[in-house]
Amino acid sequence: MIALSLAEIAEVVGGQTHDIPDPSVLVTASVVRDSREVQPGSLFVAFVGERADGHDFARQVVEAGAVAVLGSRPVGVPAIVVDDVQAALGALARHVVRRLGATLVALTGSAGKTSTKDLIAQVLRRKAPTVFTPGSLNNEIGLPLTALSATEETKFLVLEMGARGIGHIRYLTGLTPPRVGLVLNVGTAHIGEFGGREQIAQAKGELVESLPPADEGGTAILNADDPLVRAMASRTKAKVLFFGESDEADVRAENVRLTDSGQPAFRLRTPSGASDVTMRLYGEHHVSNALAAAAVAHELGMSAEEIATALSEADSLSRWRMEVTERPDGVTVVNDAYNANPESMRAALRALAAMGRGRRTWAVLGKMAELGDEALAEHDAVGRLAVRLNVSKLVAVGGREASWLQLGAYNEGSWGEESVHVSDAQAAVDLLRSELRPGDVVLVKASRSVGLESVAQALLATGTEGEVAAR
Repeated sequence: MIALSLAEIAEVVGGQTHDIPDPSVLVTASVVRDSREVQPGSLFVAFVGERADGHDFARQVVEAGAVAVLGSRPVGVPAIVVDDVQAALGALARHVVRRLGATLVALTGSAGKTSTKDLIAQVLRRKAPTVFTPGSLNNEIGLPLTALSATEETKFLVLEMGARGIGHIRYLTGLTPPRVGLVLNVGTAHIGEFGGREQIAQAKGELVESLPPADEGGTAILNADDPLVRAMASRTKAKVLFFGESDEADVRAENVRLTDSGQPAFRLRTPSGASDVTMRLYGEHHVSNALAAAAVAHELGMSAEEIATALSEADSLSRWRMEVTERPDGVTVVNDAYNANPESMRAALRALAAMGRGRRTWAVLGKMAELGDEALAEHDAVGRLAVRLNVSKLVAVGGREASWLQLGAYNEGSWGEESVHVSDAQAAVDLLRSELRPGDVVLVKASRSVGLESVAQALLATGTEGEVAAR
């Protein structure tokens, strides 16, 4: 973090100091909201949540080395008190970003944001010090916390931006104005909240509207393969760079294929040259993610050879996203249980089919949340796709939505024993433990609220079967 005095912070956020004997004391470490992350020199941000009130940890964090608490009431230890803690955090992030000499890259999209952000970060940090969003902390709290972790040495700041409605991304870009803005796709994630894909496109396009004009260095990087994203070119004054597999793309993939293990390989072509890529990640959907990352890196001055090498050596940095682990008995477990929407579910099933050539494949699937009126049709379609991809067995986990998955599979192929509906994660674990054979490939995927990562963890547990139980 850039060192700031408590007096300067109070002025920036419009707060009142309480129990601070020396306002010139500097915050030199991280700004955190989790008391377990406090270190000497930290500023602790106290939020009042449904389960816990951060103000209750004030004395504990100061004893652990925090310089002060940013909160909404005095707490008996050094504190800066504001009316709105979230707004104050955002104001502090805006202040720090203005002082940074870093290039700010922001990205959004319906699917693939976190995987793409991780790729961008791994490519750019080969060129210069890079700070990026950890995991999926892409909202009005996570984004400013990430920005505040940048230091004087940071040259690239890569921020993932999520949205659940019109105006959300506009708010985030107001906190951390990007120079490079990337839009991946417009799908059906959160369609129940937005009301339709056109509304999603409206919200995602707020990112390119926020960019500076081309003559001031602004660049919008858009997916040429997605018509709703491609159309966003008319909504920005920034330079436009297209990525994709179509011939229209400035950064594109040629000769796309999957290795025998399901890892994508292709010829990367950029305006500055071409080079071959073979990725460590699994699934053809990562080609689009890699092209998006390549377009950002090209815009920031990296050669095609440098980009291709970085993409070929990049790993998954965020947990439960196509994590592939082979057990000693040869069973391969693919843990993609962090979240799910129709686009990512289809991509994961195609990856399963590619990885499982000549082997038995299992799709352990659960609910896709926030689909509104589209929920029945989308779950039915995923079940049908499992049949068309010749998945050996579908295990639908949960309630109504799981029954729709199974119904789709049955209607597409009149499946019988090839699909089964179980009530919960433990029932899925019990079934798999009894029926898996060496060499099988198991995909586990659902929306985060379902918690199907416990199935993957139980399957990978060593020792006796009772050591790890599914939640």
